[in-house]
Amino acid sequence: MTAPLPPPHPTTLTRVRDLADLRELAAEDLPGLAEEIRELLVATVTRTGGHLGPNLGVVELTIALHRVFDSPDDAVVFDTGHQSYVHKILTGRHPEFALLRQPGGLSGYPSRAESPHDLVENSHAATALSYADGLSRAFARGTGHRRHVVAVVGDGALTGGMCWEALNNIATEGHPVVVVLNDNGRSYAPTVGAFGRHLADLRGDTGRFRLSVFENLGLGYVGPVDGHDLDELERALRKARALCRPVVVHCVTSKGRGYEPAETDEVDRMHAVSPAATAPPAEQARPSWTSVFADAIVELGGRRPDLACLTAAMLAPTGLHRFAEAFPDRAFDVGIAEPHAVTCAAGLAMGGMHPVVAVYSTFLTRAIDQVLMDVALHELPVTFVLDRAGVTGDDGPSHHGMWDLSLLQAVPGLRVAAPRDAARLRGLLAEAVAVDGPTALRFPRGRTGQDVPALREVDGVDVLYESDRADVLLVTVGPMAAAGVRAALKLADQCVGVTVCDPRWVSPPNPVLVDLAARHRLVVSVEDNLRVGGVGTRLAQAIASAGVRTPVHAHGLPPEFLPHGPRADILRHHRLDPAGLTRIVAGLLDGAHDGVPWVPSQRDRERAVRG
Repeated sequence: MTAPLPPPHPTTLTRVRDLADLRELAAEDLPGLAEEIRELLVATVTRTGGHLGPNLGVVELTIALHRVFDSPDDAVVFDTGHQSYVHKILTGRHPEFALLRQPGGLSGYPSRAESPHDLVENSHAATALSYADGLSRAFARGTGHRRHVVAVVGDGALTGGMCWEALNNIATEGHPVVVVLNDNGRSYAPTVGAFGRHLADLRGDTGRFRLSVFENLGLGYVGPVDGHDLDELERALRKARALCRPVVVHCVTSKGRGYEPAETDEVDRMHAVSPAATAPPAEQARPSWTSVFADAIVELGGRRPDLACLTAAMLAPTGLHRFAEAFPDRAFDVGIAEPHAVTCAAGLAMGGMHPVVAVYSTFLTRAIDQVLMDVALHELPVTFVLDRAGVTGDDGPSHHGMWDLSLLQAVPGLRVAAPRDAARLRGLLAEAVAVDGPTALRFPRGRTGQDVPALREVDGVDVLYESDRADVLLVTVGPMAAAGVRAALKLADQCVGVTVCDPRWVSPPNPVLVDLAARHRLVVSVEDNLRVGGVGTRLAQAIASAGVRTPVHAHGLPPEFLPHGPRADILRHHRLDPAGLTRIVAGLLDGAHDGVPWVPSQRDRERAVRG
């Protein structure tokens, strides 16, 4: 009988079940642990999708942090949270890491529901230092030992104004806040502005001969430190901890470290990678919404010398890199500073330009004050292009672009367009930049579907489908159009007559919609936006104000933070797919607004069968 094979020798990573195990490791075990973590990151993230480059760059830094500081007693806050994968692995979530960003699995950002080691879920940049200031003030009111607050902040995040507002206060208060500056010279792309040049000086041979900006503010400064040398990192962090006052530890890291495809990626060091392709080949062949915009804005820039484009550290992700290549003197990357981008655009407009501000929908919420008071109040011709609007999928609650329509509805004088397909995106963008006033255009993440042609156009409203019965007016917003048409076809089988229309310009409501509403028994609006204060709500107000008694059902997303998951699954869950819309409309008609259920006549049934 053959003797059984001995059990495999446990790897260093499998021995690290929690942070106590990490701290017990001998120094000679740490390089092997770092290598195993990198292998796990590459194997997992290239399969599930996620932020690969940033996490490859902070492996040693995160190991050293958790060997020196005692989380969660010491508060560790990441800015932004997409660099927290290594933190998750080391704080007991290694067994679940294979389900990163999968439905029911680990979030791609810190999650308070997952672990007491995760404090801040907000994945928007330049916020960690303000959290740290508040935490340190709260800790100072406690009794017993002094608790440290550690804020891991990138050099790209320090192009955001909130960081400097926080540092101004942190330096004054004097509490034990350790600012770990993860300096890889980039956000998505190389860090812009004078502060980026200052950090480059500090990294250089002559850097320590000049006082750092942090020391000028009254903060301690340790560095620059090799962010991939575990011994050097631990020494620097222990020194900072012992100071018991505000101090910056300047760690120089390499984004994408240890994975050649990431290290040699000139665009963004594989900042974010998509999961392995699972869509049908025909769908994969469709252009993305971003790429359609990218081509269209370059074409418009060639015809309009007054057109300028701005973004907040996202030239490539928003598609503006092509405009920047074609018109470098009219493309501006202002760093992670959305409020500044909007007011800078206002200044450009005052100077005779027509600026286009391209950001992700979720990031425009950071600059609503500037949209209101700096652009709209002055009635300036600024166009906001909002990528990743609606349900975005795997990045989770902080990245769903589900608030823009509700927020922008309240901005006086702002016109908002929502293209339903690639053809409409090109046309509406051209219309938007021709308006002498503020405009916005929103579109979702992912690939465009097939174009949805209009049967006819009525004073700016596209009729996409109509029956010879005027039962339901279905008003679809942007990419909801295809689902609306499919639902109308299903409802025809139930003898329900539906008119599907796309207003294209969804705010303010087109008066044509009020006229159409008066001819139907029921109006249902459909949007992949918060239903509270959305397009449907404002349309209902317009219909009621006109004295039209047709009931309006505004259907959209609930006032909740949505989890991560595939866009199609989330839309289906909230009945924003053809089957869900069919059930909603049929259910509403079963209980008609006058309280009398509607029953189709025999003639209706026969017509549906013939159809």
